[in-house]
Amino acid sequence: MDPLSDIIALLRPHAALSKPISGRGDWGVRYDAYGQPGFAMVLAGHCWLTLDGAEPVRLDRGDFVLLPATPAFTLASRPGIAGPLVQPSDRAVRHGEPDGAPDVEMLGGAFRIEPVNAPLLLALLPGMIHIRAAESAADRLSRIIALIAEECGGDRPGHDMILPRLIEVMLIECLRGSGIEGKALPSGLLAGLRDPALATALRAIHGNVRGGWSVAGLAAIAGMSRSAFAARFVETLGCGPIEYLARWRMALARDALDRGKIPLDRLAETIGYESASAFSTAFRRRMGCSPGAFARARRQSAIAA
Repeated sequence: MDPLSDIIALLRPHAALSKPISGRGDWGVRYDAYGQPGFAMVLAGHCWLTLDGAEPVRLDRGDFVLLPATPAFTLASRPGIAGPLVQPSDRAVRHGEPDGAPDVEMLGGAFRIEPVNAPLLLALLPGMIHIRAAESAADRLSRIIALIAEECGGDRPGHDMILPRLIEVMLIECLRGSGIEGKALPSGLLAGLRDPALATALRAIHGNVRGGWSVAGLAAIAGMSRSAFAARFVETLGCGPIEYLARWRMALARDALDRGKIPLDRLAETIGYESASAFSTAFRRRMGCSPGAFARARRQSAIAA
């Protein structure tokens, strides 16, 4: 199984929107943290993106950027301009001088993901993914972004099915190896998948989450000694292999409970617990409530929304 596809399936991207963004002259704007994924592709010119607490990053023509959780950020014509605080909008945006040909043109967008597993899953990804125009993934992404913009701008039959699929394709394309090759990555799933030995173990876990995995068994699959495998796994993914397995099982459980009623014994068996009782104990220990209480809270939250 492909761990990236598994992650994106649980995120369930939906409710996408896109809009043109342009600017001329000297300008800058600030946005508060949004909490949902945002993306942009530069169509012409360049601008500077500064995430809260980070160094400015220049975005050039053909560059693509994805913010999996969209923290507070500044977008400007040059570094050092804070600008006014503005609110996200689904309409075309013009920054700086209102008249004249723009110096920079972008296509920006955002989409929503299911909140039930968002914190855990987004913790496995970098805070920003920047794919430059010269990288092989950029050309493919530009075509996908064009399709997303076209779909957002109309109301053709099948819109509600096609748009989430395009977002899924965009996510996979920007997360797969061609877009991150050679870059330093923080601890997390992408870093693990770039390591051939760890990637083999990760695919084994995702391919058989019910398996009675041990560190020694996963190390054998990776072709490493137990101690070397455990140390590299922690260093690369930020947690041990059995902890990763437990987190992934809980993510699958939360998703199943969020989607609707499912007998606890069947759910427990599906994700690798010996009994409903063992699953309930593990779930309560990690979530602070029983699976039934979690499911009821999710249903009430959906009704309130």
